[in-house]
Amino acid sequence: MEIIDLDIQKAAKGLADKEFSSVELTQSCLEKIKKTDNELKSFITVTDGLALKEAARADERIKSGENNPLLGIPSSIKDVILTKNILTTASSNILKNYIPAESATLMDKLDAKGMVMLGKVNCDAFAHGSSTENSDFFTSHNPWDLDRVPGGSSGGSASSVAGGECFYSIGTDTGGSIRQPASFCGLVGLKPTYGRVSRYGLISMTSSTDCPSIMAKTAGDAAIILEAIAGEDKKDATTSSKPVDKYLEYLQNFNIKGLRIGIPKEYFIEGLNKDIEESVRGAIVKLQGLGAEVVEISLPHTKYAVPTYYIITPSEVSSNLAKFDGIRFGYSSESDSETEVKNLMDVYIKSKGKGFGSEAKRRIMIGTYALSSGYYDAYYLKAQKVRALIKKDFDEVFEKVDIIIAPTAPSVAFKIGEHSDNPLEMYLGDIFLSAVSLAGLPAVSAPCGFVKPEDGEKEMPVGMQIIGKPFDEKTVLAVADIYEKDSGWTKKHPQI
Repeated sequence: MEIIDLDIQKAAKGLADKEFSSVELTQSCLEKIKKTDNELKSFITVTDGLALKEAARADERIKSGENNPLLGIPSSIKDVILTKNILTTASSNILKNYIPAESATLMDKLDAKGMVMLGKVNCDAFAHGSSTENSDFFTSHNPWDLDRVPGGSSGGSASSVAGGECFYSIGTDTGGSIRQPASFCGLVGLKPTYGRVSRYGLISMTSSTDCPSIMAKTAGDAAIILEAIAGEDKKDATTSSKPVDKYLEYLQNFNIKGLRIGIPKEYFIEGLNKDIEESVRGAIVKLQGLGAEVVEISLPHTKYAVPTYYIITPSEVSSNLAKFDGIRFGYSSESDSETEVKNLMDVYIKSKGKGFGSEAKRRIMIGTYALSSGYYDAYYLKAQKVRALIKKDFDEVFEKVDIIIAPTAPSVAFKIGEHSDNPLEMYLGDIFLSAVSLAGLPAVSAPCGFVKPEDGEKEMPVGMQIIGKPFDEKTVLAVADIYEKDSGWTKKHPQI
């Protein structure tokens, strides 16, 4: 096994045992990026000089006896997360030269743990999309089949981890943007409960569902990362004051016997790839064999989740993106020169063609319409009422079961360009993801097999989604952990 194929726990042990240094670990990642990223196109910015400095500092901390599992471990960061003095573009032309003056809270927490940041990775511009094809710069590629998408919007996070360019990545999940690419790339993707991790320092998409989230190789790795970044933040009033669990410790002592697993009939529907359904049901049978109990359940408002999500999300997008519309720029109040003002306005007008992409414009128009006078009650307010019913479905079901298991996505990764001309088809891919986001629940996508698509020769990863009660990340991670240790799917790596 190559050093880059290790998970966080094994890499941390290697560092502690002096088998290799953080500098060597980082150099291995940088060499892999140099070798493969022309094909994968994961990274927008590679911070190689900074990474090697951080690795050298980590080695000094390890020498002094410090012991924490993220110390000296190289990672990538989705480019919608602010990083002080480092280019942060949201994969958009509008922010292509933006250098933040401060970092996101989660970055400060990871820095305190001794994280080594290799760079910022690609996503759909402003996180609008499910494939990275909406990036203003380039489309990322799936390491299992370079002709296919890695998913989105956190596609660069997925391709960088699955492609062996880093050990983990921090992305965001608003309506499935970590879980879907995790499924497409054979990784563990964790969306925490809304409010478990601070949103301070995210470039906002949908403020009521945005969640900083984790892309990792194993459930144990995800547990380590969550423990580092979770917790209350005075800069974010939506964060919870609930104590942060000892997630990895819980995994190590977990007993699945008697755990009640809910199987929602609304998630096993026509349109779901039969091989994917077989893989997910096979995983449920395996968990049942380990001691879990299976309960058939119903979430009757599931069919309204996608239309509800695609009213609420564009509405919040239209508000959040208003600050990037350019109206506030191009004029200097200190200038009394009409010529100077005209020149600045000319620059602004010419830049508009390089502004918002088609998906951002689409969402802005839909959202502005839904919020406009005469339509607010008919669309946005009604969507919020349906959202409450979706959450109520989950509340009632969780009185009977401990977790819910369903497919993550209805298909494996699709080919680049396959859905480019049909945004509605792309939206419908969120059918198993958006309800969880609207309800603010924790969920993890865990690898549960491989399927050969009808339009390809290479087998592609499949993910199952494990959904939990609010702030019960420890249980969804524990179920993912016990399954992966029994199945071995996380030990498979793409060859690139």
